[in-house]
Amino acid sequence: MNNQIKKINFNHSFIFFLICNIFSLITFLKKDLSISPLICLLLILSIGVSHGSLDNFKGKKLFEIFKINNFSIFYISYISLAILIIIFWVIFPSTSLAIFLIIASYHFGKEDTLFLINKGTFYDPLLFFLKGSLIILAPMYFHFDETINIFKFLLVENETFYNFLNFVETNKILLSGIILSTLANILLFVRNFELKKITIFLDYFSILIINYYFSPLIAFTLYFCFLHSIRHSITLMFELNRDDLSVGLKIFLKKALPLTILTAIFCLVSLYLLNNSYSFDSSILKIIFIGLASLTFPHILLEYLLEKNEK
Repeated sequence: MNNQIKKINFNHSFIFFLICNIFSLITFLKKDLSISPLICLLLILSIGVSHGSLDNFKGKKLFEIFKINNFSIFYISYISLAILIIIFWVIFPSTSLAIFLIIASYHFGKEDTLFLINKGTFYDPLLFFLKGSLIILAPMYFHFDETINIFKFLLVENETFYNFLNFVETNKILLSGIILSTLANILLFVRNFELKKITIFLDYFSILIINYYFSPLIAFTLYFCFLHSIRHSITLMFELNRDDLSVGLKIFLKKALPLTILTAIFCLVSLYLLNNSYSFDSSILKIIFIGLASLTFPHILLEYLLEKNEK
């Protein structure tokens, strides 16, 4: 099964790489290709969010391991943690953003690489973090001012925080970080070498290309929806049906639809409420990034608990 997943993910990465190049070429030639922030939000609320919409089924598996019968505790805990993250962000926005960027780097690096790893090592977490940090560093390197503006829309007003980022940008620390990420990709590629691991570099160049040609929001949407989320969903489909991916897809869509719709409704209602106090684009950015942070923390915690207790 692992070889089949590797093959499908290789094809997926190759197609994504080609599409990134085609759209980048169009952007280079016409210089007016853009996507509305609302379209980005809708893509994230559908394709992006759906890859975590089976967390309730994973929660059932975890509760079976812990022998907890009252499953309502899972929903209460999951939602409460998400709400606490939002509250913490409102009170401590710069700290929350920094923690979110660090955790997201590790999460993206791990989820986009783990299917290629046959045997782990003690330094894998560092490699995953450095690999995933490219998602954070690339938009800051290619579009520093635009990225800073997004941070400001996320309630971050700490002058020390921005002085630090200016120091990082001025002293080429961002470039050093990208070089370290490149080295992490190379180490993951050469270890236990096999041809299908070229997926690592297809993803690497795709991320650089979309961040060079597109704004940070569009680049993140393309990566999160069409590379990260689809890849994670493919793994879930195999878990649902190991013999027939098409059957797994049907089961996945059926199981993922309810929570995806509920999440989308909640976010759109929040957008309507936020729009009374902020501009439309500012409200969308808050929903996308603060909302994703509130969902990411319980999602990663659930994945971690399952990984540790299934062994």
